[in-house]
Amino acid sequence: MLTQAPKGTNDVLPDRVHIWQYLEDEIRKICKEYNYKEIRTPVFEHTELFERGVGDTTDVVEKEMYTFNDKGGRSITLRPEGTASASRSYIENGLFNTAQPSKLFYLIRCYRYEKNQAGRYREFNQFGAEVIGSQSPSIDAELMSLAMLLYERVGLKNLKLNINSIGCPKCRKEYNEKLKEFLMPNYDKLCDTCKTRFNKNPMRIIDCKSSVCKEIVKDAPVLLDCICDECHDHFEKVKSLLDGMGIKYYIDPYIVRGLDYYTKTVFEIIADNKNSNSTICGGGRYDGLVEQLGHKSTPASGFALGMERLILTMEEQGVPFPEDNKPDLFIASIGDNASLFAQSLVYNLRKDGVIAENDHLGRSVKAQMKYADKIGAKYTMVIGDSEIENGKISVKNMQNGETKEINLTKDEIAKVIKGE
Repeated sequence: MLTQAPKGTNDVLPDRVHIWQYLEDEIRKICKEYNYKEIRTPVFEHTELFERGVGDTTDVVEKEMYTFNDKGGRSITLRPEGTASASRSYIENGLFNTAQPSKLFYLIRCYRYEKNQAGRYREFNQFGAEVIGSQSPSIDAELMSLAMLLYERVGLKNLKLNINSIGCPKCRKEYNEKLKEFLMPNYDKLCDTCKTRFNKNPMRIIDCKSSVCKEIVKDAPVLLDCICDECHDHFEKVKSLLDGMGIKYYIDPYIVRGLDYYTKTVFEIIADNKNSNSTICGGGRYDGLVEQLGHKSTPASGFALGMERLILTMEEQGVPFPEDNKPDLFIASIGDNASLFAQSLVYNLRKDGVIAENDHLGRSVKAQMKYADKIGAKYTMVIGDSEIENGKISVKNMQNGETKEINLTKDEIAKVIKGE
């Protein structure tokens, strides 16, 4: 049907869009305080960007990407996440020649062909923050603090910050061999997906959702026991920095990443709700990505969170949202002359910053006042020929019912509305 949105997509209707605007404003505010600059990248990229950056053994690339050939025969993909695009833009536009590190954030729409779940859709909105050009553990800690402070400001509670280190390629090579040795006796019991991961990316088996695979890996070797001295020192400094900021954290040695570009620090923020726990933010360090995309080796770190999941979690916790803006004033009119006058008056009041509204359907005064009540107008007034002729008007406060007669001028009306 032409009147149905595609599966996995949603309309944000006028009675809900103020929630999104509120959260976007809070995000922009905190990013400004942290000195992160907004970046806007194309909604589609060359498919190779995500194959090289996200990793061709991940579920995102293997199963979930929206990929097609354009009219020139080029393989194009709707972005499934924001990090690869931000890194591509960093290289292409020479941001490495600007003051380093580059501290970036984005509010974007992403696309993944996956099964619909609560807070997870095929078209979804993502807030991400990326810092490219610094290998310091202080950046990892700063990113975690930004995410935790944002959640605190919007009123979320019962949050748990889990951290881990997945080391560097050198660490993981050693760990993968130990993991494969551990898994080999139960190889035949692994799900088909994990059997393909066994040689390509065995660490991802730890993150499998299959109950059988979960049982197999519950006593698997821990990557933290295999990390090299450099990765160990980096992780210890991250912990010290979080301690210094008073941010509580938990070490979860089983956090892994489905995206191949992550190295060293990884973290998740979990919301502990009454009926369930949900991951509402994930991130970490990805020192290998920029080099994979063809530039010189450049360290980087970042995180992303889904806006739909954030809103759902706030609702589950009963966090109140700010109310939508209501009109300051509704002007009802009687007759054609008064309607013309009201239109002009509303225009001039709007120029002064008053949220004003008037009738556009030729309704009766009674119907106009019902409409004013429905839209929540704070003040109302009725203009007819006599009001125009006398230059006087009664303004009614819809909250307490009080009326006040004033001169029918833009300035007088604006003073009443603004409480001056």
